Amino acid sequence: MCSDRLSPRPFKYAPPLGMPEVVFRDDSFLVLDKPAGLLTVPGRGAQHEDCLASRVQAQYPAARVVHRLDLATSGLVVMAIGREMERRLSIAFQQRLVGKRYIAVVSGALPAEQGSVDLPLIADWPNRPRQKVDLELGKPSVTQYSVLAYDSTSRISRVELRPLTGRSHQLRVHMMAIGHPVLGDELYANDAVRDAAPRLLLHAAGLVIQHPLDGRLLSFAVEPPF
Repeated sequence: MCSDRLSPRPFKYAPPLGMPEVVFRDDSFLVLDKPAGLLTVPGRGAQHEDCLASRVQAQYPAARVVHRLDLATSGLVVMAIGREMERRLSIAFQQRLVGKRYIAVVSGALPAEQGSVDLPLIADWPNRPRQKVDLELGKPSVTQYSVLAYDSTSRISRVELRPLTGRSHQLRVHMMAIGHPVLGDELYANDAVRDAAPRLLLHAAGLVIQHPLDGRLLSFAVEPPF
């Protein structure tokens, strides 16, 4: 895994078929398990209209998106039922009241079993949709990590990531910035690390959220498919 080139492969949108698994549903919101390769919301152009939101809304017309996962990331996504629940849940995400836990497989051995990455991020405008670290203009961004396992033969680590902020591509950029890009990453890994997996090995595995009506603390978990 020594190549330093960053050359994304030509992109063709070919999302997996079928309705995403509904992990939880009541009259206030849904929790879904988004597969990798499916947009959360429609992209530009008619060829990108098929997405998690459109599939869910075909079955639950009042469902509304309150947060997103990257196209290449799989895992838990919350959709509100109706405008008022959308407002309440959106505030919870904006105020960082939702606990998020991700599982990733990254290149190399991390320097400690647990740690924190505190590096401000900003859009890399000439290279959109990439983001980058900018110590002067970037927005505060913090990710905590814990090493779950290390394979000395393939020199890869399985890690748990807990973002304390919600910047675009935060986990991917932070892991790359400390020298441990996520396997299969088309945007931030060199060719060898990118080609080491058939997809981005990043999965939103856990959510802890207060119910928007009665305040109950609810926890959801879905194991990664890798």
